[in-house]
Amino acid sequence: MTNGLKAARSAREWSQERLVREIERYAQQHMLDVASKASLRVYVSEWENGRRSISARYAKILRALLGITDDELAGRTELLTPSVTADGYDELMDRIDAARSISGTMVDTFMGQTELLRTVDRQMGAASLVDQMTAHLATLEEALTFAVLPETRRPVARALAGAATLAAWQALDVGAIERAWRHYELGKRAAQEAEEPMYLAHATAEQAYVLCDAGRAPMAVRLIREAQRLGGKAMSPRLTAWLYAAEAEICARAGMPDDCKRALESAARSLPSGDEARDPDMLSIFLNDGHLARWRGNALALIGDEEAVESLYTALDNADPTFIRASAGLRCDLAQAHMARGEYDQAHKHLRQARLIANRTGSVRQRRRVEQLTQRL
Repeated sequence: MTNGLKAARSAREWSQERLVREIERYAQQHMLDVASKASLRVYVSEWENGRRSISARYAKILRALLGITDDELAGRTELLTPSVTADGYDELMDRIDAARSISGTMVDTFMGQTELLRTVDRQMGAASLVDQMTAHLATLEEALTFAVLPETRRPVARALAGAATLAAWQALDVGAIERAWRHYELGKRAAQEAEEPMYLAHATAEQAYVLCDAGRAPMAVRLIREAQRLGGKAMSPRLTAWLYAAEAEICARAGMPDDCKRALESAARSLPSGDEARDPDMLSIFLNDGHLARWRGNALALIGDEEAVESLYTALDNADPTFIRASAGLRCDLAQAHMARGEYDQAHKHLRQARLIANRTGSVRQRRRVEQLTQRL
């Protein structure tokens, strides 16, 4: 990998000697200790030919002097390569022209890749998808960065909003909390650019789970209700029901049983009838009577309601076998419901099943819940 220091220095038409002087001047202004002039000359030469790595202390000075990032300093980008004809403008125009040529078919391809990753995640877990998801997001962000006009930007932004929200949920599942939060923020920004209130509402609502898992359930309640406001009248009936069901769960975790039950009633009223679970307007949403029964049982188990067990066994009998990771959550819900009734043998049985599934899918989030419930037995 080519060191980027020489390219950055050459772009400013500085000699190595000039760079040494600038390092000394910067160090003096900021009262920093650096090596002697003779040593700095050796350092600069060795940094540029790759015989010496740049320490964090000197990297900070060089970033400030040259206005480049760590990646650029290490030569992990081609953006610093001087253009022969126009000081980098030719390459920029090439990227813009490439982004302009993105067709509806290409956007459909992006969406299809997100769908494939969603399917693998649902059936096998998120742990094995980090590299693929990272590359997919990078491709979408690159396309959006160099797209200029709204008719090109909006479809790409919509695809990015869906992919970023999926990546965030996967990060939350594997315990990468900060990455999850950042991906949700990316998804929200992309949804706003795409002018897609449904995507914005969905990303905001899922982000509330980060707060909830962090022990900030009251704040999460406020955020889930903000998500409903953001969606407004633009939301599909199924997404509306999904948001109410999410509100019910988060209210239960916040110790708000009456609000929980009201939200469950609103979810049931909003949900379209029939067996279809997929929302055609929001492909990340799966919700029908069977899914809602599981969610209702989950919320009722959290508040210790006697009706939880019945709802959860109904959900277990009708569970979609492709929702592997969700089945771990369902087993945890059943364990919690049985514990509330003092039925500890049944709770143990479901926790064993939940642990096996969580281990198979690599779900840190579900394993954490299994351990929390196990400690209460």
